[in-house]
Amino acid sequence: MRLALINRTGGLEFLEDHIRAACPGARLEYWPSEAAREAEVAICWDPPDGTLADMPNLRLVHSIGAGVDRILADPTLPDVPVCRIRDDDLAVAMGEYCHWATLWFHRGLDPVPRNAAAGHWHRFEQRPASQVPVCVLGLGDTGRHVACRLRDAGYPVRGWSRSPHDIPGVVCHAGPEALPLALADAQVLICLLPLTPDTTGILGHATLSALPPGAGVVLCSRGEHLDRAALVTLLRSGHLRGAVLDVFPQEPLPADDPLWREPGVLVTPHMSALAKPRRIVVQIAENLRRLDRGAPLLNRVDRARGY
Repeated sequence: MRLALINRTGGLEFLEDHIRAACPGARLEYWPSEAAREAEVAICWDPPDGTLADMPNLRLVHSIGAGVDRILADPTLPDVPVCRIRDDDLAVAMGEYCHWATLWFHRGLDPVPRNAAAGHWHRFEQRPASQVPVCVLGLGDTGRHVACRLRDAGYPVRGWSRSPHDIPGVVCHAGPEALPLALADAQVLICLLPLTPDTTGILGHATLSALPPGAGVVLCSRGEHLDRAALVTLLRSGHLRGAVLDVFPQEPLPADDPLWREPGVLVTPHMSALAKPRRIVVQIAENLRRLDRGAPLLNRVDRARGY
């Protein structure tokens, strides 16, 4: 079987040794070679529009991550199965990051670097976690794990998603009409939604201004969820306290991007949760075996839902 590694900016070489070890009979090609065009399986993250449609032998498109929005955004995407990666370790890592980001606001750590640079000694009143309500947008595997971790740490947690969920100890809301209720008292908002046409730009003025004054925002899903102009406006007006941003429409975030220097914004380099190469390849290899047998594929994407 011929496999093609495809990414708009390259950089998938880190998978090569793992793929060769897990799929010893496969032929591995790199886009944009002509040999890659003849592949039966595209292993990708952000394939350029039209690339997959130009592969006449294509039988499977496999994301190297949990997200598939960049694949599904291609209007010429062929009618073949699309699969994604599911990794429990990613949920654990995201839980650690989101707990830390919640503490960033809860414990008043956000002004500490500025105070330290100015030699200003100032301590903040400490509040128990029970006085810091958190709202988690997105209650899939990762969002559920994050909500439960924060619940277990003593935070009052509300969750919101498109479809109903039931998580013990977490107040769950579903549907567009319930979003304002989920946001109403949240002092920390964490966005873990999949990127779909319905969630693009969801962190705009209406959503962010529905948060109570002094709330903080944590974004570690997709950069396209955020209306950055709305965020900056609400930060500068004082309505929002700050934002921890881990994902951006363009990555790496250019060094001259104003967000690096926007007061109240902490930029982290898409580090919240990273899949290990071996975990990625084990799941891809299993789906290759299933493809050969005509068996149901693992983690097949529902195109209508976008995940």
